[in-house]
Amino acid sequence: MPTPRFYLASRSPRRRELLTQAGFAYAELPLGAADVDETPHDGEVAPGYVLRVARDKAAAGWRAVIAGKFAALPVLTADTTVVLDGVILGKPDDAQHAGELLRQLSGHTHQVFTAIALANAAGVNTRLSTSTVEFRTITPAEIERYVVTGEPLDKAGAYAVQGRAAVFIRTIGGSYSGIMGLPLFETAELLGTLGITPD
Repeated sequence: MPTPRFYLASRSPRRRELLTQAGFAYAELPLGAADVDETPHDGEVAPGYVLRVARDKAAAGWRAVIAGKFAALPVLTADTTVVLDGVILGKPDDAQHAGELLRQLSGHTHQVFTAIALANAAGVNTRLSTSTVEFRTITPAEIERYVVTGEPLDKAGAYAVQGRAAVFIRTIGGSYSGIMGLPLFETAELLGTLGITPD
C-alpha cells in the first residue's frame, strides 16, 4: 500500500472514491475530528460560506493532528452547497424537506459551490469550484420515488449527480467531480502546492 501523504477529514464516501480514483494516497481522520458548526452566518453569500466552512474544518482537523493524536500530515477538507436564486439550500433535514428542495430545483438552473481547504503547519489554503446544473421538470411522482430511495438525505440540494438523480439533469456546466463534492482539478492543484501528486 502507498504511504499516505495527507489526511482526508470528511464523512462523504464520494470524496473518498474520487481521491482513490485520482490515485492519491491518503488516510482518513476519525469521524468528528474536523466537525464544525456549518450554520450560515446572517448575510453570508454561498462562495464565502463554503470557503469558511472548509477552512474551519481543515483548521479543526489540523488542531487534532498537532494535539499529538495522529502523524503530522496535512489535512484536506471540503464543503459543498447548492444555491438557487441566491438562496443556500444545504442538506435536507428529513424526507419531507428533501421533497421540498427537489420541487424548488425542478425546471430551474442552480449553482453548486464546492470549496476545498488544505491545512498544515504553514496555515490553511483554499480553492473554490463553481458549477451550474439545469434540472428538467420533475413530476411529483418522480420526486416521491426518488426520496423513498434515501439517496437525497445526506446530499447538498437533496440529490446525487452520480446517482438516480442523473435522469433529472438536462445540462451541467463546470466540474462534475465538484458537483459530486470534490473538484479534482482544484484538489490536485492545491495538493500540488505541497508537492503531493497522485501515485
